[in-house]
Amino acid sequence: MGSSHSSCSLTPTHSTKHFYFSPSPIAPSKLYPNQNQIRNSINFKLQPFLFSSSSSSQVLPLKCRKAAEFETQAKSLKTMADVHGIDQELLQEMVYDALVWSSLHGLVVGDRSVKRSGEVPGVGLSHSPIALLPGLFPETHWNQACELSSIFNELVDRVSMDGKFLQESLSRTKKGDAFTSRLLDIHSKMLQIDKKEEIRLGLHRSDYMLDDKTKLLLQVELNTISCSFPGLSCLVSELHRFLLGEYGEVLGLDYKNIPENYAANQYAEVLAKAWTEYNDPSAVILFVIQAEERNMYDQLWLSVNLRKRHNIKTLRKTLAEIDREGVLRSDGTLVLDGQAIAVVYFRAGYTPRDYPSESEWSARLLMEQSSAVKCPSISYHLVGTKKIQQELARPNVLERFLDSEEDIAKIRKCFAGLWSLDDKDIVKKAIETPELFVMKPQREGGGNNIYGDDVREALLKLQEEGSEEDGAYILMQRIFPSVFPTIFVRDGICHKDHAVSELGIFGAYLRNKDKVIVNQQTGYLMRTKVSSSNEGGVAAGFAVLDSIYLT
Repeated sequence: MGSSHSSCSLTPTHSTKHFYFSPSPIAPSKLYPNQNQIRNSINFKLQPFLFSSSSSSQVLPLKCRKAAEFETQAKSLKTMADVHGIDQELLQEMVYDALVWSSLHGLVVGDRSVKRSGEVPGVGLSHSPIALLPGLFPETHWNQACELSSIFNELVDRVSMDGKFLQESLSRTKKGDAFTSRLLDIHSKMLQIDKKEEIRLGLHRSDYMLDDKTKLLLQVELNTISCSFPGLSCLVSELHRFLLGEYGEVLGLDYKNIPENYAANQYAEVLAKAWTEYNDPSAVILFVIQAEERNMYDQLWLSVNLRKRHNIKTLRKTLAEIDREGVLRSDGTLVLDGQAIAVVYFRAGYTPRDYPSESEWSARLLMEQSSAVKCPSISYHLVGTKKIQQELARPNVLERFLDSEEDIAKIRKCFAGLWSLDDKDIVKKAIETPELFVMKPQREGGGNNIYGDDVREALLKLQEEGSEEDGAYILMQRIFPSVFPTIFVRDGICHKDHAVSELGIFGAYLRNKDKVIVNQQTGYLMRTKVSSSNEGGVAAGFAVLDSIYLT
């Protein structure tokens, strides 16, 4: 899922090894002895960013020099505040090296301009949109975010087991939101047949912004389905470590301040453990995907990892294909292509666009009825809705699910203001000062929230209509993070602008009956966007992938 609001150091265990191609930086000049000719033969097409504002975009002529040659002319960066002052020739060199590295290491997405890029691997590739250098982030807040991961993992699991709480909390939302209503109907059917999910698997991502005024780390949202970029986020961290390994001395930056990121390895490892708990060596893992998936390479990193490191096969199917081809045996086994499904991993199914017909809803119900381990189950999915996030922020609700007063205090500290639209005083305040609020529907994927004067107009319209549609929304305190200069690279084009960032912490939870097998933080995702943009989804075209530089 993309960001919905614009709002630990990862140490590998003995069983978690780096899987990137090169453990040590290799300068492109060592790879290409004729690179001057290669660079001069490349022409970049001038086109603006999707979110380009008044700041300059420029196509960089490609030249070749080693970083040492710039030492007399380059400006040493004592802080990232100087990033826009990097010498132009050095900047050209860095961008070129970043593009080469991205191409060689699979930091790629499908090119929207190529029709088949979302269907056939290897067709229409483009480097992922990235920030050229990592963004500053305080180490104390980084540690706080990492520590919260296991607490939120446990919270999701406990809330998911309280079917009455989920149904009651979302009852008003159900009346005003057809999509959430259909999810609740499936959940209700599972409650009626007393469907037991003995093996419970959650791959989550909790997103945060650092509020500039209060200096508090505030949660934007908690994602429980289709948490994107565990594969590519690792590569961005590795790219930035490579660039600082090459140019860090010139820039005055140390690559060791970028936390290593093993999200792809660790997500795959937890999926493999869930497969093991299912206890059928012939079974496979099913990736539920969208029909056109230009972010397939982020997902394929997990598939390749599962195959190479754990000898587990994967299938990729759309909801329509699952409905057409899936069979549910009498013992609950889900079968596709003649193969039993041990784990269902959703990278689709989080938006109404994924359910254009009854066929897709039939597939979702079929999978939920099966004995396969669902990631997420319908109950985990519902815990990630905006309304449940708002309900958990109410007084005395966390105490219903967590025993530790210390854990409760840690979670409350990161909660931003969250309110239901039946709070008349807050609605009145939001109409008077809409710039202080974000109006959120029960949607994921970026591009869905309401900001600024549109908040006032939407609230007044709901009041005039007097319908129950207001149950489909919540109000959230708008977070105003620090603005900093950065350098975006999209479509081979370098673009200087001022930006804000959002930190996502990946987490994994696996339990079989009463035994908790995994509850840990499993990597991170940094997304950066121009400060003038409200939305923040990378796949939606608003943001770029980034990493963090600890301060």
